[in-house]
Amino acid sequence: MSQNIVIIGSGFSSLSAACYLAQAGNKVTIYEKNATVGGRARQLHKEGFTFDIGPSWYWMPDVFEKFFGDFDKKVSDYYQLEKLNPAYTVFFENRYKITIEDTLEKIYAAFEKEEKGSATKLKAFIAEAKSNYNIAIENLVYRPGVSPLELVTPDTIKKVGQFFSTISREVKKEFKNEKLIKILEFPVLFLGAKPSDTPAFYSFMNYADFGLGTWHPKGGMYQVILAIKTLAESLGVQIKTNATVSKITSQSGLATGIMVDGKEIKADIVLCGADYHHGESLLKPEDRQYSDTYWERKTFAPSSLLFYVGFNKKLKNVDHHNLFFDTDFDAHAKDIYDNPKWPEDPLFYANFTSLTDLNTAPEGCENGFFLIPLAPGLQDTPDLRAQYFNKIITRFESQTEQSVQNNIIFKESFCVKDFVEQYNSYKGNAYGMANTLLQTAFLRPKLKSKKVRNLFFTGQLTVPGPGVPPSLISGKLVSGLIESAIKDMNPTLATV
Repeated sequence: MSQNIVIIGSGFSSLSAACYLAQAGNKVTIYEKNATVGGRARQLHKEGFTFDIGPSWYWMPDVFEKFFGDFDKKVSDYYQLEKLNPAYTVFFENRYKITIEDTLEKIYAAFEKEEKGSATKLKAFIAEAKSNYNIAIENLVYRPGVSPLELVTPDTIKKVGQFFSTISREVKKEFKNEKLIKILEFPVLFLGAKPSDTPAFYSFMNYADFGLGTWHPKGGMYQVILAIKTLAESLGVQIKTNATVSKITSQSGLATGIMVDGKEIKADIVLCGADYHHGESLLKPEDRQYSDTYWERKTFAPSSLLFYVGFNKKLKNVDHHNLFFDTDFDAHAKDIYDNPKWPEDPLFYANFTSLTDLNTAPEGCENGFFLIPLAPGLQDTPDLRAQYFNKIITRFESQTEQSVQNNIIFKESFCVKDFVEQYNSYKGNAYGMANTLLQTAFLRPKLKSKKVRNLFFTGQLTVPGPGVPPSLISGKLVSGLIESAIKDMNPTLATV
């Protein structure tokens, strides 16, 4: 039974869902408030420079291949991937740095150099992380979060203890070198929570990091958005940009469509891929599942202060991805989660795609993307942005032993206010809701509305969680629920 489906937003999860729903024979239309598709994943083009505005890490390449494989396509049909070597470099105090290269053997050697005996321990840790990764991919992340029983399999029962320990605790059992500890704790930051609050089972992110490697799509991460857009349109999906949805309409507890720029668009099914909190605000109060108190009590992933900088020279002593852990890791985490405030001495991340992808900057120039994680909901002013740019660029110059401030052609910034204004993001969060123990799987906001029939949600605030690969999976999961509902519909379109 073909249905008329409207989708709010055009991020990874929305585009993913659109592809699956169109493949099943439905009429699918996406409405995007901004001028270009991609949600948080967009690009900035300025004076010959290209910047990915949002996601900049390409991990878990198998998930991308699986997605395109569902349509009898391959990643290589759409964009060219390059495995980065080094994957990234981590800067510590006093210009000390550790480089993570592109094979496990090289990484074992780097660890052994820092801490005698750590290579053997890392091999055991990564073997367990790989086991967790396989279980997560095969048994967990492709489950729709409908029931706690989804978590119960013969494999997960063996791992149950890891859900009640933390990444931080398990890492510190085996490793004593603080630098290595921070490197092993880093990948779970993609899940939006502190390592001390993240279940040990999520060490599968360490396998994603060390085992599967870090990749770069030629032309930038936005090439992935363009690839899925091309796929969606080939399946018949219509995409309307500059189309702001102001309301989800309903009648007697049944979704009937959306209001777009003052015009009502009728639909059989509504899928909201915008920020979940914002999506619920488009409903009548009585149709909302979650109260303001519910959202206030949840642990959200950080927001970010981002800078996009054009340099008129080539930079030295940096790699494609660079982590600056030269200040107190734990103090910065407390400023995000425990006592939200602007950090005194922030950690930061910088990438320079033009080192790998020459077309992303004019000849002889470099493009710089800088990111400072922040607590969501902070005050955001031009003065604070300027103050924090000065903080990090001064440290950047010291750590990389070069002068760059006089070589800046331009600088653009993006922060809490922009996340709110451009993405309707709750408190300006950048990555959705954190994957803590009490915000995992069936404990996250539901893909299917409990109050309004034929209304569904997808994206980083629902299952399986934050990040680009999970967003692709979220789109697949919600499309499966929608297809199940369609099969069981009666003439009034009531779901089971």
